[in-house]
Amino acid sequence: LHRSLMASRTLITRSLAEVRLTQGNQNREQFLIAGFIDEIASASPLEANARGVRLTVTPVEDGVAIDADRQVLAAVVGNLVQNAFKFTRPRTTVTLRVGASAERVLIEVQDECGGLPSGDVNELFRPFEQRGADRSGMGLGLAFSRWGAKANDGRIYARNIPGRGCVFTVDLPRVPVPIVAMV
Repeated sequence: LHRSLMASRTLITRSLAEVRLTQGNQNREQFLIAGFIDEIASASPLEANARGVRLTVTPVEDGVAIDADRQVLAAVVGNLVQNAFKFTRPRTTVTLRVGASAERVLIEVQDECGGLPSGDVNELFRPFEQRGADRSGMGLGLAFSRWGAKANDGRIYARNIPGRGCVFTVDLPRVPVPIVAMV
C-alpha cells in the first residue's frame, strides 16, 4: 500500500510539473542545493529498499545555490533517482551527488545497471523510449526531465560506463548565495 501511495504521489508530482511546464507557469526562486538534495534523499529510501538497492548521497558543499522552479526540478531529479532504482541491479548502489564550479552546478545520479548495450545515449531522452525489460512506465520520464532541465536554463545528459552503469547529469547555472540563506 505504501509503495502504491508513493508511486501515486510521484505520478501526481510529475504530472503537475509537466502541466506547469507546458503552460509556461514557473515559480522560480533562489535556493541552496544542499537542502534540496536532502529533500530528494529523504523521499527515496522506501523505493530503494523495495528494489533491493542502496542510495548513497554524498555531502553537498555549503553555499551552492541555483535559481530554478523547485517543484519542476524536484520532479526531474526524482525521476532520475527512480529510474536508477528501477534499472540498477539488486544489492548495488545508486549514488546522488552534486558538483559545483564558479558558474555551474552538476546534480549527478549514478546507477549500477551494467551499462547500456549499444546505441546513442541521447536516444534515451526521446518520448516513449523504453530500453529495459521493466516497462512499468510510459517512456516519458527522461523526455520530461530534459524539458524540465531546459525550462530551468539547464541541460541534462547521460554517460554510459560500459559494464558498470550510467551517470545522468543535470547541469544548471550557479547563482550567488541568496542573502536570506546567509542569515
